[in-house]
Amino acid sequence: MAWKKYLYDPKSKGQFKISRSKIELFVQCPRCFYLDLRKGVKRPSFPSFTLNLAVDTLLKKEFDIHRAKNTAHPLLHHYGLDYTPFAHSKMDEWRYNFTGVGFLHKLTNFWVYGAVDDIWKDDKDNLIIVDYKATSTDKPIDMNDRWKESYKRQMEIYQWLARNNVDLGKHIISNDGYFVYCNGKKDAEAFDGRLEFEIELIKYQGSADWIEGVVADAWKCLKSDDLPKSAEDCEHCNYRQQAGEQELWQGKTLFG
Repeated sequence: MAWKKYLYDPKSKGQFKISRSKIELFVQCPRCFYLDLRKGVKRPSFPSFTLNLAVDTLLKKEFDIHRAKNTAHPLLHHYGLDYTPFAHSKMDEWRYNFTGVGFLHKLTNFWVYGAVDDIWKDDKDNLIIVDYKATSTDKPIDMNDRWKESYKRQMEIYQWLARNNVDLGKHIISNDGYFVYCNGKKDAEAFDGRLEFEIELIKYQGSADWIEGVVADAWKCLKSDDLPKSAEDCEHCNYRQQAGEQELWQGKTLFG
């Protein structure tokens, strides 16, 4: 079957392509990670956030105008930052979901990759990784919510990938990354076919110290023939377990 070529084979000597999101999956739950990449059993999918994708696309177009002119976006002026969008022939490749910024991790033979939203440069040509986020909330925007820990890991993996990429690794990749947060306003008198956003820039200082160990652990997980333990707070595994217990209690499958 065609889908089997995307599964990890411990006997294979070839490179295995693994995305940033799959590393995040391993962090969240080793069992879900293993079921996905060894057995082809994925978590249930859900519709994509198309409004968020529209915001991403429009932001990229907007920053690309300044990239072509080598000028700073007004948002950067507003925050007193002497940055301009980084121009490179591979920018579209680095932002594309199925290629992204990548490199061969020699210990594991993983080709690790992830698609960045943007890269800025300072006046010394040091590079800054940027991620776009969209939401709509009345609360102040910050990075303190527990579920935003995955956003922080996302930024840190992008910084790690950039440092190891053959083209980007020639530059100094700053530990300081930025989230461009677009917050949809709900206080207008009427919709009138328009949704307005307030845009905030949130600085985050990343650390890649954890990544090598996690990638090595993910590799060991995939090489094993034993199903790993679930994360205690994994709602997917908890659902499977509780549903399975109910099926056994009934003495039949729910669909039998």
